[in-house]
Amino acid sequence: MHLQPHHRIAILLHNGITGAKGKTGLALLRYSQNPIAVVIDETCTGQPIQSLTGIDRNVPIVATMREALAHRPDVLAIGLAPSGGRLPDPWIEDVRVAIASGLSIMNGLHTYFNDDPSLTQHLDPVHYPHQWIWDMRQEPTGLSVGTGKARHLNCRRVLTVGTDMAVGKMSTCIELNQATQTRGLRSQLIATGQTALMLGAPGIALDAVRVDFAAGAVEQAILTHSQDKDILYVEGQGSLLNPASTATLPLLRGSQPTHLVLVHKIHLEKIQHFPEFGIPPIQKVIHLYQTVAAAGGTFTVPKIAGIALNTFGADEGVAKTAIQTLSQTTGLPCADVVRFSPNPILEAILND
Repeated sequence: MHLQPHHRIAILLHNGITGAKGKTGLALLRYSQNPIAVVIDETCTGQPIQSLTGIDRNVPIVATMREALAHRPDVLAIGLAPSGGRLPDPWIEDVRVAIASGLSIMNGLHTYFNDDPSLTQHLDPVHYPHQWIWDMRQEPTGLSVGTGKARHLNCRRVLTVGTDMAVGKMSTCIELNQATQTRGLRSQLIATGQTALMLGAPGIALDAVRVDFAAGAVEQAILTHSQDKDILYVEGQGSLLNPASTATLPLLRGSQPTHLVLVHKIHLEKIQHFPEFGIPPIQKVIHLYQTVAAAGGTFTVPKIAGIALNTFGADEGVAKTAIQTLSQTTGLPCADVVRFSPNPILEAILND
């Protein structure tokens, strides 16, 4: 089961374009190199993607999968992350229609479509021999515990870390990786979540891995894809500051990073969904990540290459002022890598 360059994607994004659960679908709209044939979101039917999201794609929005079929998609991507990890019944019906119509499915949810007979019964290998269902949140085989072997690699290993979840760690890696390759250097994005896997990056779905093997799974991905590379960009997950997050430590241990990029969101002062927990001053967050990464000197102290500030929703003048202030306060390069340019941070990585 592989996504091919010719595949036309339909994105299931009900209530996700303007809601809080559509991060995967919006990332596919922004970064997928495959043609996006149609978006399914009954709350935004007929409206332009660009004005809704700021993403420069001309993609129609329809209300149902049955309407989406007229746009000739080959693959349905689940662009949502609903609470509880399961799609509501009306949206599951869209998946049934897609499968019965011969579409393949990219599913990043914790619930596996291959384990649901009400979906798999619609697979038709006679008429659609190349059809597949990809449940990507699977633990890789052959895992072991972490060993710290990544520290012996010659390539730079850049890990994004965050002041919170959902602040832009994956987007930062993607933008830095693209900018690095534009300069003719050999770089690779290492996926650690379902969205980057949907975008075609090699790696793992870290939150599907048992905790004892999490650092080992990261290490395995790093070692496997480091050959002949100058830089690896390791997609961050979670945050050491968030009480619900457990993914950051195995990323630090498994990747043995040479550089960290701290990702923060403008005006974010409290942990999202946990407002009783405040975000410390950025200098303290930087110190925290360097201290934990080095473990008191057991491991190499990574360099802080810069701060990626997500200014989405802020006026351009406010955004540029915030970037300049944060850079002056910390003495580090700061940039909104999506809205403006990743080059200030990339220069710090390359010149180190």
